[in-house]
Amino acid sequence: MKTALTIAGSDCSGGAGIQADIKTMTANNVYAMSVITALTAQNTTGVSGIINVDTGFVKKQLEKVFEDIYPDAIKIGMVSSSEIVDIIEYELTKYKAKNIVLDPVMVATSGAGLIENSAIKSLKEKLFPTAKVITPNILEAEVLSGISIKDDKDMLKAAKKIYENHGCAVLLKGGHSINDANDLLYENGKVKWFFGKRIDNPNTHGSGCTLSSAIASNLAKGYSLEESVKRAKSYISEALLAMLDLGKGSGPLNHAFNVKGEYAKESDNE
Repeated sequence: MKTALTIAGSDCSGGAGIQADIKTMTANNVYAMSVITALTAQNTTGVSGIINVDTGFVKKQLEKVFEDIYPDAIKIGMVSSSEIVDIIEYELTKYKAKNIVLDPVMVATSGAGLIENSAIKSLKEKLFPTAKVITPNILEAEVLSGISIKDDKDMLKAAKKIYENHGCAVLLKGGHSINDANDLLYENGKVKWFFGKRIDNPNTHGSGCTLSSAIASNLAKGYSLEESVKRAKSYISEALLAMLDLGKGSGPLNHAFNVKGEYAKESDNE
């Protein structure tokens, strides 16, 4: 069985972060492991508190994973301090980590800020160069590129600039404000659009975490980056189409929409 590691923050409501990553990796048939960088108090309506994990303990978590079950791919999500970025970069370099998918989580779906400004600088300088691909949304890409994104042409300009500045492939997620659900993959001059159909579902909590974890899962299984993105977009579309409706705000996806068999029954009466 292939393995994947998520390095991210915890979402106690289960829709995003570590919890969404583990669900996604399991649904995509890879063995999921986790290194927790922060604890958040949040639900579908917003984030009310963040506590960063001690850097020394982040280091110990990483060492324990790599020394025993080496990950075939890694997803990096919420890393809210520059000190934690430094530790992650050091350990990933030491253990020659591969297939790194970095989701530059800066703002939650609810609009809450999740990262210190100093950490953004460290992310760009330390972790972007280690990544196979980064997966910013429009707002994050504007911060990273300095370009105001209004249409598909701006998406291409921003992705190209981010690639040129940092040397990692960029999957720029379009979203409803720019286009229906069309994402742009840019790598070394090669442009690939992934066209999606708009799904009328307001419950998108953790969708960015889910997409990046699905990409990492497919990289772990040996798929190319392009095919991994294609398969990940298909997975997240199905998870949205399942129309799970939980919580009072923007609810979570149904990561387990495709789980079948004896243990998927809701009761013995099925």
